[in-house]
Amino acid sequence: MSKTLSFMAGPRALGIIRDEGLNPDRVSVMAGAAGGPKWLILGGMDRFLAGEFFRDRKKPLYLVGSSIGTWRFAAMAQKKPVEAIDAFEKAYLKQSYSRVPTTDEVTGESLSILDDYLPDSRISQILNHPFYRLNILAVKSRHILAVESRPAIAAGMAAATLTNIISRRSMGLHFERTLFYDRRDIAPFHDLKGFPIHRVELTHDNLKPAIMASGSIPMVMKGVTGIPGAPEGTYRDGGMIDYHPDIPFDPDPEHIVLYPHYTGSIIPGWLDKHVPWHRAQRKHLDNVLIVCPSKDFIAGLPYGKVPDRNDFMKFKGRDNERLGYWRKAIEGGKILGEELCDAVASGKIRSIVSEY
Repeated sequence: MSKTLSFMAGPRALGIIRDEGLNPDRVSVMAGAAGGPKWLILGGMDRFLAGEFFRDRKKPLYLVGSSIGTWRFAAMAQKKPVEAIDAFEKAYLKQSYSRVPTTDEVTGESLSILDDYLPDSRISQILNHPFYRLNILAVKSRHILAVESRPAIAAGMAAATLTNIISRRSMGLHFERTLFYDRRDIAPFHDLKGFPIHRVELTHDNLKPAIMASGSIPMVMKGVTGIPGAPEGTYRDGGMIDYHPDIPFDPDPEHIVLYPHYTGSIIPGWLDKHVPWHRAQRKHLDNVLIVCPSKDFIAGLPYGKVPDRNDFMKFKGRDNERLGYWRKAIEGGKILGEELCDAVASGKIRSIVSEY
C-alpha cells in the first residue's frame, strides 16, 4: 500500500486494473472537482498525466470539470501542457487581496490569472487539440440568484441551502446545470439528467467566459453574463450542482474514468458538504478510479490539510506566510506525481488499488 497515494476503484475498474494495470487507452473520461486552492496538491499528478501518461494518445479523451477542475483542464489541454500548468500555478500564487475584497476585486484577479496562463492566442489550441475534448460544467442562476446584488444572492443561497437539505434535486429550483462542450466528439455523459440543463457548444468567443463562469463563486465573484451562444442569464460556479462531479460518466464497462482528486470522498454539490446523506451514487462509480493523497500524507502537510479558500482569511494580511504554506503543499504534490508515475510504470498499482 502506498504511503502517499490512495487508489480507489469501483468494482468494474478494480477488476480491470488488477488484471492489467492502468492502460492510458482504457481511460475515456477524466473528471476534475471544484475546490479552489485545493488543486495545488494535484499539480504533480496533472503534469505527469498531461506530460507523459496521455502524451501519445490518439483517440478522444473527454475532460469534464467544474470550477478549478475546469481551470486545470484548460491548462492540460494546451499544446505545451506542462508549461501551461507551470504558468497557471505561477499566476495563481500571485493572488493578493485587500482585507475586505469586493466581488469586483476577486473577479478582476481571477480574470488576470486566466489571461496569464490562457492568452487568447492559445484558445484555438484547446478547441483543436488532437485528443482532449474539454467539457465545462457551470450553472445558470434562477430567480433572485440571477441578480447581481449581495442581499439577493444571500437570500437565494439561504433558500437553496434549506431546500437542499430535503432534496438535492431541489437545486434545480435555483440553478440550471450548463454543459459547455467540444462539438467535435460528443461525450458519453452528454445526455445528463436530474437537473434542468443547457448544452452550449464551445467556440473561440465563449471558451474563456465559460471557464470564468464555471468558477464564479456566488457572493465572492460576479456572475458572468452575455456568454456568446448561451441562453441569456447570469452564470455562476458549476460547483453549486457539480462540486465533485457525480454523473454517469461513461456507460461502457470496458472504459475507465480517471478521477485525480484531493480527497477520497465524492461530495456531489457545494452545499452538500454539511449534508452527509448526500454522497456519490454507487452506480456512477462502477468504472471510476479515484487517485488522491493518502490520509497519512495529508496529515503530514503543514496544518494537516491541503490548501483551501479559508487560507485567505486565515492568513489575512500575511500573504508571505500563506504562500510559504502553499509552496510546501506544491512540493508535496510533486511527490504525488512521482508516486503515480512509479505505480503505473512498475505495475504496482495492480496490487495497491482497493475498492471504493
